[in-house]
Amino acid sequence: MTDRTALSLDQEAPARPSRSLWATAFLRLKRNTLAMISLAVLIFYILAGIIGPEITNHHYAEVYPEFVKVPASLEGYPKSDEIPALAESALARARLDLGQITVDGGTIRVEASSSREIDPRVTRYLDRSDLFANSRIAETSADGQSVVMEADVERLHFYFGTDANGRDLLARTLISVRVSLMIGALATSVALLIGVLYGATAGFVGGRVDNFMMRVVDVLYSLPFIFFVILLVVFFGRNVVLMFIAVGAVEWLDMARIVRGQTLSLKNREFVQAAEALGVRSAGILRRHIIPNTLGPVIIYMTLLIPKVILLESFLSFLGLGVQEPLTSLGVLISEGAKNMRGDAYMLFFPAATLTLLLFALNFLGDGLRDALDPKDR
Repeated sequence: MTDRTALSLDQEAPARPSRSLWATAFLRLKRNTLAMISLAVLIFYILAGIIGPEITNHHYAEVYPEFVKVPASLEGYPKSDEIPALAESALARARLDLGQITVDGGTIRVEASSSREIDPRVTRYLDRSDLFANSRIAETSADGQSVVMEADVERLHFYFGTDANGRDLLARTLISVRVSLMIGALATSVALLIGVLYGATAGFVGGRVDNFMMRVVDVLYSLPFIFFVILLVVFFGRNVVLMFIAVGAVEWLDMARIVRGQTLSLKNREFVQAAEALGVRSAGILRRHIIPNTLGPVIIYMTLLIPKVILLESFLSFLGLGVQEPLTSLGVLISEGAKNMRGDAYMLFFPAATLTLLLFALNFLGDGLRDALDPKDR
């Protein structure tokens, strides 16, 4: 009776599918609210960097001489009370006596007179300005010495304000996010490639080879990093892509040490010994068994290396050794904002807040991945 009951219970119990290591880690990551919020913020930054500069109304290098250092505002520029003065400035060289100037919605009316007949082409002075378009003569007196000109007012929106050269700060912030993320991903990829291969080889081969390879790492650690930066700038010039590929080639030292330590603990495991007994070559063991099992700590360190590289880029750009004009990065914008901090604090606030939020998201995501992939918590 008991055996039949147990058998029936075994038959009725549904088979639970086994989860892989990465599926389990993802479920643990989903329970971490802060890490998931950080992941959403990071995805938003990536999308903003990719499509943001393309959908804004301004190019990041376009200069508006009439709007230098205008503060951030949801209202379009020029403001209604500023339009008459700007129209007078645009018509200053027309040699006309200006009368009443009125603004009706998006249209401006300018009354003008002269001691001689007015050439209808005088409206070109308004068209030459970036503020007015479709200028025309609405009314003309019988003697042609008085006219009423009309023009459409081109309203521009600067939601983050403009910089010291009259460029839209929002467009420049979006392009700087793209540049900073690209540099962080590029340098981190190079460091990942070199560090993983170097550390896994040193840890798996062991012996004198391991000792020699790690002494090379110690020697590179002892050299001042800024010395390498100066050499890279001299050698690669102002090519920012090549320079940060070289920066990634220097940042691999920590990655190599982490992977070596993981490899030393993995090479004596049963599955590695079984592969050796079956005659699998060392390169195959590294590629199929050692490196895949070190990806957990590597991914965690990678999420911490990206903000480190972004901060490094910001530091170099702050010193004038990084991204050059007209291209920009968050470090360049922060450097420019620091120079104008007293009178125009918005120029520092927006890029600094953007960089701070990005670094927080990357660090919180790294902490979440560490908790999800930590073998002690499984």
